[in-house]
Amino acid sequence: MTPVLLLSRTQQVRLACTLGTAILLLGGTTQAITLLPPDSPVDATLTGSIDLETYSIDQPAPGLLFTDDDTYLEPRLSLLLDLQWGPHWSAFVQARLDRGFDPGARSDGDIRLDEYAIRWSPWGDSMLNVQVGKFASVFGNWIPRHLSTQNPFVTAPAPYENVFGITDAAVPLSREAFLGRKTQADKKRDWLTQIWGPSYAHGASLSGRLDQFEYAFEIKSNALSSRPSAWEARELVWYHPTITGRLGWKPDPAFALGISGSTGAYLLETADATLPTGSDRDDFKQDTVGIDLRYSIRHFELWSEFIFTRFEVPGVGYADLASFYVEGRYKITPSLYAALRWNQQWFDDISDGHGGSPSWDRDLYRVDVALGYRFARNLQGKVQYSYGHEPGLNANGSHLLATQITWTF
Repeated sequence: MTPVLLLSRTQQVRLACTLGTAILLLGGTTQAITLLPPDSPVDATLTGSIDLETYSIDQPAPGLLFTDDDTYLEPRLSLLLDLQWGPHWSAFVQARLDRGFDPGARSDGDIRLDEYAIRWSPWGDSMLNVQVGKFASVFGNWIPRHLSTQNPFVTAPAPYENVFGITDAAVPLSREAFLGRKTQADKKRDWLTQIWGPSYAHGASLSGRLDQFEYAFEIKSNALSSRPSAWEARELVWYHPTITGRLGWKPDPAFALGISGSTGAYLLETADATLPTGSDRDDFKQDTVGIDLRYSIRHFELWSEFIFTRFEVPGVGYADLASFYVEGRYKITPSLYAALRWNQQWFDDISDGHGGSPSWDRDLYRVDVALGYRFARNLQGKVQYSYGHEPGLNANGSHLLATQITWTF
């Protein structure tokens, strides 16, 4: 589709160097584009970013990297259109050109509208906002900072990118077949994550702030674990919506605590033909709860989340898992920072039908280390090294080296 994205590995490396040099030369310029004259009743502003990511991978690729190559180049152009008319109404649209929402998912190139929404603020302040469209979930505290300009790392925490043996398009043939997925390599186009990135599904939300307290509630077309293809408008099915909410306490700018919850059917319409007789997709839900924390003092910031999820799997029963991550970022200088993140994920034991109780997937731990440098106000670079471990056959690779250059305009 896009010839630039079909280059050989050597050509990709050369292109990365060329684009990186060009971005560095552009680093001193930044100017949002105003699309309408000053006397227009509507303010329309266009901003964007160019991300250039490279990955050196220990195969099989961990997380949501869809590639069999040992090295991989992921360029991305993001454009954000903001509209504001009066104190009560606003809207936004975010479009991207890349090699798939997740690196390599569409290696021949992809153009998408990842977000679009209209927002109404009846009192013109932060007390109440009503939003309708396609937008990121309100769950937890990583999603609000998932963009490359806000994430201290190149990759996401484990709960948002580690794939495991839950399917949404069809139910397991048997309990034995379900447990057998534990020894298989990740099938990233068929299996799910606990929360798939920012979960840009369609829906509506209510959010706001009252003194020290924040609230946000949404009703969406898909569960938190749903894959990007299920977020598209052509896949919308509203018979089995997911409800998600978060309550937060922020007594001062340095501290924030939140609790989130979500419930909804995770199976897609294509799974209907494989459901047990007399059952419905609403009989098999994904229930998720989470606690999140943020703390900052001087040059140090800390974020953490603990997330528990229960999947009701047809013919199997409850498949439970828990995830935890804590990450910290320290500003060494105004331009240079170092970041460290610890991730863990545990899978519960379930009966194998023969007197045993194995865990239904592989436990994971992973450590991420990153350095970031801001070359200019609108230009930053990152380098990340990750080491992860999963036991058993066909486990994901342990080592990952990633770099990212981001230029905003």
